[in-house]
Formats: sequence, structure tokens, C-alpha cells
Amino acid sequence: MAKQDNQRIANVHSSRAGAWLEHHGYSIVASLGRMLRKPWASLLTVGVMATALALPLGLWVVLHNVQRLGGQVQAAREVTVFLKPGIDAAKADALADTLRARADVAKVARVAPEQALAQLRQRDDLAAAIDALGADAARAALPQVLRATPRDDERALVEAAQAWPETDRVQFDALWRERLQAWLGFGARAVQVLAALLGLGALLVVGNTVRLDIQSRREEIGVLQLLGASDGFVRRPFLYLGAWYGLAAGALALGILTLAWMALQSPLAALAARYGSTFALRGLEPLAALGVLAGAGLLGWLGAGLVTGHYLRQTRPLEH
Repeated sequence: MAKQDNQRIANVHSSRAGAWLEHHGYSIVASLGRMLRKPWASLLTVGVMATALALPLGLWVVLHNVQRLGGQVQAAREVTVFLKPGIDAAKADALADTLRARADVAKVARVAPEQALAQLRQRDDLAAAIDALGADAARAALPQVLRATPRDDERALVEAAQAWPETDRVQFDALWRERLQAWLGFGARAVQVLAALLGLGALLVVGNTVRLDIQSRREEIGVLQLLGASDGFVRRPFLYLGAWYGLAAGALALGILTLAWMALQSPLAALAARYGSTFALRGLEPLAALGVLAGAGLLGWLGAGLVTGHYLRQTRPLEH
């Protein structure tokens, strides 16, 4: 007898689990069908949400690329020492050996006037000026240059080079890099604030859309509540509807960013080539794109859940 009771209980639990899964499947398909049956209204909702998502995502991509560029600047921590006019190659080599002997210097390279002149000729805006001045005169005007790469902090190296009587000027970009890092930190915080505000806007948009759908089905919801349907049973189709809106908005936002990346990639590559750089604009990585879709779907789910939960609390039948 006990065995039969256990079997009956197991069958009941199995049927409940099957019904629960079946209703989830039905809710997924039915909610997608309701969204597709109103294409223009759905497209408007998805478009507004996609714009709200694309703006902070686009700024985040731009900030990420600027951080990459800043990382390249951080890696190129050269200290350039311009020697006074009249310093010959032998003296410049001796000063370069002095720098190489320092423990805080990784490597040192001497740039002769001939090398500097060849590098300047590669720039279209300077080649004509060099030709007009004359190669000999231009070479004579260029000083011997030492380029030193520090191991850690370059300040001690800069102070030592500035103390040489042969030094005309020392160029280094520590202050510029510090300012760049400060701006990047501010940009990251600004993106976070903008993402929170626009995410709230997207949440309200999908919530209002689901609210209108609830209003159109309030009689059906009332009948289900009178028949004893749980709040989870009633809420489920609307949650999936919100998730569909979020997923569609996330996909559209990724499409907008992809089109923007395609439009900017070639001009940026041409601009970087003018400065002798191979810097290229990067878009979202595949894992980050999946995260955007998941986050957009969750945003739609939350918006629908908040609105549906509020409605069900107001319309729940009184228990006697």
C-alpha cells in the first residue's frame, strides 16, 4: 500500500513538473507571437530601447580604444635628450654609454642628424620645406639626439640628463600620461552614470509596453485569478515578453554599433597611418556581445516583472 502511495505521489510531482515546463515553453512561444503580431509598436519599443543601450555601449567602446591607445603611450616611455648644437658623434656616443651604465635605464639609442633628416622626409608636410632649405643646411640644424628607455620611473633619469652641460632640452611625457589617466578615469565614471540613467529609461520603456499589454488582457487575467491561478502562472508570459523586447533591443544595439564601427574603421586607419601608427578601432568581443544580449534580456525581464507584480498585487482576489 505504501509503495502505491509513493508511486502516486511521484506521478503527481512528475505531472506538475511537466506542466510547469510545458507552460514555460508555451509562454516563450506565445509571448514572441504577441510581439510579432504588433510589428510597428514592437519596433518602436525595441528602437527606443536599442538607442538607450547603444549610446553607453558606444561610449564604452570608444573609452576602451582610448585606453588601448593610452596603454601604448604608457609602454613608449622614452626620454629624449636633445644635445646642444656642435656636439659631435663621438661625444654623443660617450654620453650614450654613460646612460647605458645606469641601472634604471633599459636601453639607449643615438639618433644622428642624418637619421632624423630621413625620418622627417617621410612626412609629406615637411619634405617640401626640407627641399627648399637644402639637405646640408637642414642636417646642420639638427642636433644629436639620445633616446633612453627607463626601467621604472623616469624622473631620476630626466634630472640627471638635464644636469649635463651638453644638454639643450629633455623631452618626456609623464605629465601628459598622468592627465590622460585622469581623463580616462573620469570618462569611465561618466559612462557608468550614463549607462545607469539610460538603462533606467529602457526599463521604463519596456515596463510601459508590458503594462499596455496587461491592460488589454485584464479580463483574461481576472478569470485566471478567480480560477485560482498563481501569480507566477499569470506573470510568466509577460516576463518572457519583456525578455523578448530586451533581446531584440540588445541585438539592434549591437547592429548599430557594428555599422558605426564599419563606418569609422577605414578613416581611422588612414588617420593613424598618417602618424606612422597601426592603431585600429576594435569593436566588442564575442563574449562581451553575448553579455550585452544577456543584460538586455534581463533588463526587459526586470521591467516586465516590476509592472506585472504591481498589477497583480492590486488585482489579487480577496480570500474569504
